[in-house]
Amino acid sequence: MLLVALIGLSFVLVGIVGLQFSYMFYLDRLHIERRKHITELERKCSQLSDRLEQAEKQIAEQDRLLETAYPGLKKDDEVWADVIEDR
Repeated sequence: MLLVALIGLSFVLVGIVGLQFSYMFYLDRLHIERRKHITELERKCSQLSDRLEQAEKQIAEQDRLLETAYPGLKKDDEVWADVIEDR
């Protein structure tokens, strides 16, 4: 009777170890996927930073051209409010 109980306990312990290994492999796979996701996010962040820098350069160039074409016009003036009131 004691032998049957010990064999049963051994199977239970083997089952628990199997579940722990399965969970460990799951966590390892999850860690790998998260690292890939973080790498992808860093790449996208770099691309967006480059696009932002290009957009800021383009805006600066347009502001320079506007200042050249209209020397009296300042960037902070409320031109649109005057245009809307005139209509």
